[in-house]
Amino acid sequence: MTAALIGAGALILAVAGGYWFTVGVLALASRGARRSGEGQGPSSKQAKDALRGGRWIGYLERAGVAAAILTGQPSAVAIVVAVKGLGRFAELKGNPDASERFVIGTLASLLFAAACGGLGAWLI
Repeated sequence: MTAALIGAGALILAVAGGYWFTVGVLALASRGARRSGEGQGPSSKQAKDALRGGRWIGYLERAGVAAAILTGQPSAVAIVVAVKGLGRFAELKGNPDASERFVIGTLASLLFAAACGGLGAWLI
């Protein structure tokens, strides 16, 4: 029973907390030096518009990563990353702002979910 509660808590933390962590990392990345042109970077409207559905994809991604680690199947993380990358390839091609947002957001999201899954597995 305790293991199930810890696992559920780790999943909830990964999904919900990961959203705020990723938003914070993207905000920090947008504060850096701007390229020529107004409104460019990972938080630009163009980048956000190109990656529609990103919030829900992020929720599912973090749940998948945390669950993979909690269940002792860390190699399943590769499946999550591959599906996400292949699914977004067409939207990223030729859009450097969206590509930057995708890479930064994905890495932040994966790191947070892996940390939550690892913490949950350690506590169990």
